Amino acid sequence: MTAQTTRPADAPPSWVDRLPQKFQGFARLSRVDRPIGIWLLAIPCWMGLAFGALDEGWQPLNLFYGILFAIGSIAMRGAGCTINDLADQDLDKQVARTAERPLPSGAVTRTEAYLWLAVQLLVGLAVWLFLPLDAKIVAMLSMPLVIAYPFMKRITWWPQAWLGMTFNWGFPVGYLTAGGNDLLWPVLFYLGLIAWTIGYDTIYARQDVEDDALVGIKSTARLFGDHTIPAVAGIYGLCALLIGLALSYGGPRVPGVMITLAFLCHLVWQLVMLKSKGDGVALFIFKSNRDAGLLIVFGVVVTVALMNLG
Repeated sequence: MTAQTTRPADAPPSWVDRLPQKFQGFARLSRVDRPIGIWLLAIPCWMGLAFGALDEGWQPLNLFYGILFAIGSIAMRGAGCTINDLADQDLDKQVARTAERPLPSGAVTRTEAYLWLAVQLLVGLAVWLFLPLDAKIVAMLSMPLVIAYPFMKRITWWPQAWLGMTFNWGFPVGYLTAGGNDLLWPVLFYLGLIAWTIGYDTIYARQDVEDDALVGIKSTARLFGDHTIPAVAGIYGLCALLIGLALSYGGPRVPGVMITLAFLCHLVWQLVMLKSKGDGVALFIFKSNRDAGLLIVFGVVVTVALMNLG
Protein backbone atom coordinates (compact mmCIF):
# COMPACT_ATOMS: atom_id res chain seq x y z
CA MET A 1 0.00 0.00 0.00
CA THR A 2 1.42 3.41 -0.92
CA ALA A 3 1.62 6.33 1.47
CA GLN A 4 -1.01 9.03 1.39
CA THR A 5 -0.14 11.97 -0.85
CA THR A 6 -3.41 13.88 -0.74
CA ARG A 7 -5.54 15.34 2.02
CA PRO A 8 -8.48 13.09 3.01
CA ALA A 9 -11.83 14.22 1.63
CA ASP A 10 -13.15 14.90 5.14
CA ALA A 11 -10.08 16.91 6.24
CA PRO A 12 -10.24 20.71 5.94
CA PRO A 13 -7.27 22.80 4.77
CA SER A 14 -5.22 23.63 7.86
CA TRP A 15 -1.77 24.13 9.32
CA VAL A 16 -1.40 20.34 9.26
CA ASP A 17 -0.85 20.56 5.48
CA ARG A 18 2.52 22.22 6.17
CA LEU A 19 3.84 19.42 8.36
CA PRO A 20 6.21 16.70 7.07
CA GLN A 21 4.18 13.89 5.52
CA LYS A 22 4.57 11.36 8.33
CA PHE A 23 3.62 13.96 10.94
CA GLN A 24 0.58 14.85 8.85
CA GLY A 25 -0.57 11.27 9.22
CA PHE A 26 -0.30 11.31 13.00
CA ALA A 27 -1.93 14.74 13.24
CA ARG A 28 -4.86 13.64 11.09
CA LEU A 29 -5.16 10.39 13.01
CA SER A 30 -5.77 12.57 16.10
CA ARG A 31 -8.00 15.02 14.17
CA VAL A 32 -6.02 18.04 15.35
CA ASP A 33 -7.00 19.69 12.06
CA ARG A 34 -10.61 19.52 13.31
CA PRO A 35 -10.48 21.03 16.80
CA ILE A 36 -14.24 21.01 17.39
CA GLY A 37 -13.91 17.58 19.01
CA ILE A 38 -11.34 18.95 21.43
CA TRP A 39 -13.69 21.79 22.35
CA LEU A 40 -16.62 19.42 22.86
CA LEU A 41 -14.49 17.25 25.15
CA ALA A 42 -13.00 20.14 27.15
CA ILE A 43 -16.21 22.15 27.58
CA PRO A 44 -17.99 19.58 29.81
CA CYS A 45 -14.86 19.48 32.02
CA TRP A 46 -14.99 23.27 32.34
CA MET A 47 -18.73 23.13 32.98
CA GLY A 48 -18.16 20.66 35.81
CA LEU A 49 -15.34 22.77 37.24
CA ALA A 50 -17.51 25.89 37.20
CA PHE A 51 -20.60 24.08 38.51
CA GLY A 52 -18.59 22.58 41.37
CA ALA A 53 -17.34 26.05 42.22
CA LEU A 54 -20.94 27.06 42.92
CA ASP A 55 -20.63 24.83 46.01
CA GLU A 56 -17.10 25.69 47.07
CA GLY A 57 -16.41 29.09 45.52
CA TRP A 58 -13.79 29.76 42.85
CA GLN A 59 -10.27 28.81 43.89
CA PRO A 60 -7.09 30.02 42.11
CA LEU A 61 -6.13 26.37 41.56
CA ASN A 62 -9.21 25.94 39.35
CA LEU A 63 -7.50 27.93 36.59
CA PHE A 64 -4.63 25.43 36.66
CA TYR A 65 -7.12 22.58 36.47
CA GLY A 66 -8.88 24.27 33.55
CA ILE A 67 -5.59 24.33 31.62
CA LEU A 68 -4.93 20.70 32.53
CA PHE A 69 -8.37 19.73 31.24
CA ALA A 70 -7.58 21.46 27.93
CA ILE A 71 -4.34 19.48 27.59
CA GLY A 72 -6.07 16.28 28.60
CA SER A 73 -8.85 16.90 26.09
CA ILE A 74 -6.36 17.28 23.25
CA ALA A 75 -4.64 14.03 24.23
CA MET A 76 -7.73 11.95 24.98
CA ARG A 77 -9.70 13.17 21.99
CA GLY A 78 -6.72 12.20 19.85
CA ALA A 79 -6.52 8.83 21.58
CA GLY A 80 -10.24 8.25 21.04
CA CYS A 81 -9.96 9.10 17.34
CA THR A 82 -6.98 6.79 17.01
CA ILE A 83 -8.91 3.92 18.63
CA ASN A 84 -11.87 4.69 16.38
CA ASP A 85 -9.75 4.61 13.21
CA LEU A 86 -8.03 1.39 14.24
CA ALA A 87 -11.46 -0.21 14.70
CA ASP A 88 -12.92 1.29 11.53
CA GLN A 89 -10.03 0.87 9.09
CA ASP A 90 -11.86 -1.61 6.86
CA LEU A 91 -15.08 0.41 6.94
CA ASP A 92 -13.25 3.64 6.15
CA LYS A 93 -11.80 2.06 3.00
CA GLN A 94 -15.33 1.66 1.65
CA VAL A 95 -16.43 5.30 2.11
CA ALA A 96 -15.14 7.98 -0.25
CA ARG A 97 -15.08 10.62 2.49
CA THR A 98 -12.78 8.53 4.71
CA ALA A 99 -10.84 6.32 2.27
CA GLU A 100 -7.80 8.62 2.35
CA ARG A 101 -7.55 8.77 6.13
CA PRO A 102 -4.08 7.82 7.45
CA LEU A 103 -4.77 4.14 8.20
CA PRO A 104 -6.78 3.04 5.14
CA SER A 105 -4.47 5.04 2.85
CA GLY A 106 -1.29 3.59 4.35
CA ALA A 107 0.12 6.92 5.54
CA VAL A 108 0.31 5.41 9.04
CA THR A 109 0.69 1.69 9.75
CA ARG A 110 -1.29 -0.06 12.47
CA THR A 111 1.89 -0.52 14.52
CA GLU A 112 2.63 3.20 14.29
CA ALA A 113 -0.96 3.99 15.21
CA TYR A 114 -0.72 1.85 18.36
CA LEU A 115 2.53 3.56 19.34
CA TRP A 116 0.94 6.97 18.76
CA LEU A 117 -2.04 5.87 20.86
CA ALA A 118 0.34 4.98 23.70
CA VAL A 119 1.98 8.43 23.55
CA GLN A 120 -1.39 10.17 23.78
CA LEU A 121 -2.51 7.98 26.65
CA LEU A 122 0.71 8.81 28.50
CA VAL A 123 -0.10 12.53 28.19
CA GLY A 124 -3.58 11.79 29.54
CA LEU A 125 -2.01 9.85 32.40
CA ALA A 126 0.23 12.82 33.26
CA VAL A 127 -2.85 15.06 33.51
CA TRP A 128 -4.69 12.42 35.57
CA LEU A 129 -1.88 12.35 38.14
CA PHE A 130 -2.59 15.97 39.11
CA LEU A 131 -6.28 15.39 39.88
CA PRO A 132 -7.75 14.93 43.38
CA LEU A 133 -8.26 11.29 44.39
CA ASP A 134 -12.03 11.15 43.89
CA ALA A 135 -11.71 12.78 40.47
CA LYS A 136 -8.95 10.29 39.60
CA ILE A 137 -11.23 7.37 40.40
CA VAL A 138 -14.12 8.72 38.35
CA ALA A 139 -11.83 9.59 35.44
CA MET A 140 -10.52 6.02 35.28
CA LEU A 141 -14.07 4.73 34.95
CA SER A 142 -14.31 6.41 31.54
CA MET A 143 -11.87 4.05 29.84
CA PRO A 144 -14.40 1.25 29.10
CA LEU A 145 -16.67 3.88 27.52
CA VAL A 146 -13.83 5.18 25.31
CA ILE A 147 -12.72 1.71 24.22
CA ALA A 148 -16.23 0.42 23.49
CA TYR A 149 -17.54 3.49 21.62
CA PRO A 150 -16.19 2.63 18.12
CA PHE A 151 -18.12 -0.64 18.21
CA MET A 152 -21.47 0.83 19.28
CA LYS A 153 -22.35 1.88 15.72
CA ARG A 154 -22.34 -1.81 14.79
CA ILE A 155 -24.66 -3.04 17.55
CA THR A 156 -27.09 -0.22 18.39
CA TRP A 157 -29.06 2.49 16.61
CA TRP A 158 -28.07 4.80 19.49
CA PRO A 159 -24.27 5.14 19.31
CA GLN A 160 -24.82 8.87 19.89
CA ALA A 161 -26.05 8.07 23.41
CA TRP A 162 -22.84 6.16 24.14
CA LEU A 163 -20.87 9.07 22.70
CA GLY A 164 -22.79 11.38 25.03
CA MET A 165 -21.83 9.34 28.08
CA THR A 166 -18.20 9.26 26.92
CA PHE A 167 -17.68 12.84 25.74
CA ASN A 168 -19.33 14.35 28.81
CA TRP A 169 -17.58 12.18 31.40
CA GLY A 170 -15.35 15.17 32.06
CA PHE A 171 -18.28 16.90 33.73
CA PRO A 172 -18.31 14.76 36.90
CA VAL A 173 -14.49 14.76 36.84
CA GLY A 174 -14.45 18.57 36.74
CA TYR A 175 -17.19 18.82 39.34
CA LEU A 176 -15.28 16.66 41.83
CA THR A 177 -12.02 18.45 41.04
CA ALA A 178 -13.61 21.75 42.06
CA GLY A 179 -14.83 20.19 45.33
CA GLY A 180 -18.49 19.86 44.39
CA ASN A 181 -20.42 17.93 47.03
CA ASP A 182 -23.96 17.48 45.71
CA LEU A 183 -25.47 14.49 43.89
CA LEU A 184 -28.86 15.19 42.29
CA TRP A 185 -28.07 18.39 40.38
CA PRO A 186 -24.75 17.21 38.91
CA VAL A 187 -26.45 13.99 37.77
CA LEU A 188 -29.24 15.96 36.08
CA PHE A 189 -26.66 18.23 34.45
CA TYR A 190 -24.71 15.21 33.15
CA LEU A 191 -27.89 13.62 31.76
CA GLY A 192 -28.71 16.92 30.07
CA LEU A 193 -25.27 16.95 28.46
CA ILE A 194 -25.81 13.42 27.16
CA ALA A 195 -29.02 14.63 25.51
CA TRP A 196 -27.13 17.61 24.06
CA THR A 197 -24.58 15.28 22.48
CA ILE A 198 -27.24 12.97 21.07
CA GLY A 199 -28.81 16.01 19.42
CA TYR A 200 -25.71 17.61 17.95
CA ASP A 201 -24.16 14.30 16.84
CA THR A 202 -27.41 13.29 15.15
CA ILE A 203 -27.16 16.52 13.15
CA TYR A 204 -23.51 15.72 12.36
CA ALA A 205 -24.41 12.20 11.23
CA ARG A 206 -26.89 13.60 8.68
CA GLN A 207 -23.86 14.07 6.40
CA ASP A 208 -23.25 10.32 6.23
CA VAL A 209 -26.67 8.67 6.17
CA GLU A 210 -26.27 7.30 2.63
CA ASP A 211 -22.73 5.98 3.10
CA ASP A 212 -23.61 4.62 6.55
CA ALA A 213 -26.53 2.70 5.07
CA LEU A 214 -24.28 1.16 2.41
CA VAL A 215 -21.73 -0.16 4.93
CA GLY A 216 -24.21 -1.00 7.70
CA ILE A 217 -23.28 1.67 10.24
CA LYS A 218 -26.14 2.51 12.61
CA SER A 219 -26.93 5.98 13.93
CA THR A 220 -29.78 8.05 15.29
CA ALA A 221 -29.69 10.04 12.03
CA ARG A 222 -30.62 6.87 10.14
CA LEU A 223 -33.06 5.82 12.85
CA PHE A 224 -34.94 9.13 12.83
CA GLY A 225 -34.77 9.56 9.05
CA ASP A 226 -37.24 12.19 7.83
CA HIS A 227 -38.28 12.84 11.43
CA THR A 228 -34.81 14.01 12.46
CA ILE A 229 -35.78 17.63 13.14
CA PRO A 230 -38.74 16.91 15.48
CA ALA A 231 -36.74 14.14 17.16
CA VAL A 232 -33.76 16.41 17.78
CA ALA A 233 -36.13 19.16 18.92
CA GLY A 234 -37.49 16.84 21.59
CA ILE A 235 -34.00 15.75 22.63
CA TYR A 236 -32.78 19.35 22.80
CA GLY A 237 -35.86 20.25 24.83
CA LEU A 238 -35.03 17.50 27.34
CA CYS A 239 -31.44 18.72 27.39
CA ALA A 240 -32.46 22.30 28.23
CA LEU A 241 -34.94 21.10 30.88
CA LEU A 242 -32.37 18.96 32.72
CA ILE A 243 -29.58 21.50 32.54
CA GLY A 244 -32.01 24.28 33.46
CA LEU A 245 -33.14 22.41 36.58
CA ALA A 246 -29.53 21.78 37.57
CA LEU A 247 -28.48 25.39 37.06
CA SER A 248 -31.57 26.83 38.72
CA TYR A 249 -31.51 24.64 41.83
CA GLY A 250 -27.80 23.88 42.06
CA GLY A 251 -27.00 27.58 42.01
CA PRO A 252 -28.71 31.01 42.14
CA ARG A 253 -32.13 30.76 40.49
CA VAL A 254 -32.18 33.87 38.27
CA PRO A 255 -28.70 33.44 36.71
CA GLY A 256 -29.48 29.75 36.16
CA VAL A 257 -32.65 30.57 34.23
CA MET A 258 -30.88 33.23 32.16
CA ILE A 259 -28.02 30.90 31.23
CA THR A 260 -30.46 28.16 30.28
CA LEU A 261 -32.53 30.49 28.09
CA ALA A 262 -29.43 31.68 26.24
CA PHE A 263 -28.37 28.07 25.67
CA LEU A 264 -31.88 27.07 24.56
CA CYS A 265 -32.01 29.95 22.07
CA HIS A 266 -28.84 28.62 20.47
CA LEU A 267 -30.33 25.13 20.20
CA VAL A 268 -33.50 26.52 18.59
CA TRP A 269 -31.37 28.47 16.12
CA GLN A 270 -29.63 25.23 15.15
CA LEU A 271 -32.94 23.57 14.35
CA VAL A 272 -34.15 26.55 12.36
CA MET A 273 -30.94 26.47 10.33
CA LEU A 274 -31.24 22.75 9.68
CA LYS A 275 -34.87 23.05 8.61
CA SER A 276 -34.29 26.03 6.33
CA LYS A 277 -30.97 25.01 4.73
CA GLY A 278 -30.92 21.22 4.99
CA ASP A 279 -28.12 18.74 5.54
CA GLY A 280 -25.64 20.89 3.65
CA VAL A 281 -25.16 22.99 6.80
CA ALA A 282 -25.05 20.00 9.20
CA LEU A 283 -21.30 20.34 9.79
CA PHE A 284 -21.58 24.10 10.37
CA ILE A 285 -24.38 23.56 12.89
CA PHE A 286 -22.44 20.80 14.62
CA LYS A 287 -19.39 23.05 15.01
CA SER A 288 -21.54 25.85 16.43
CA ASN A 289 -22.06 23.75 19.56
CA ARG A 290 -18.70 25.01 20.79
CA ASP A 291 -20.36 28.40 21.23
CA ALA A 292 -23.46 26.86 22.79
CA GLY A 293 -21.35 25.09 25.40
CA LEU A 294 -19.19 28.14 26.08
CA LEU A 295 -22.36 30.12 26.82
CA ILE A 296 -22.92 27.86 29.82
CA VAL A 297 -19.26 27.91 30.90
CA PHE A 298 -19.11 31.70 30.71
CA GLY A 299 -22.47 32.13 32.45
CA VAL A 300 -21.60 29.86 35.38
CA VAL A 301 -18.10 31.34 35.80
CA VAL A 302 -19.59 34.85 35.92
CA THR A 303 -22.19 33.64 38.43
CA VAL A 304 -19.46 32.17 40.65
CA ALA A 305 -17.46 35.39 40.40
CA LEU A 306 -20.47 37.48 41.45
CA MET A 307 -21.13 35.12 44.35
CA ASN A 308 -17.52 35.50 45.48
CA LEU A 309 -17.83 39.29 45.32
CA GLY A 310 -21.03 39.12 47.33
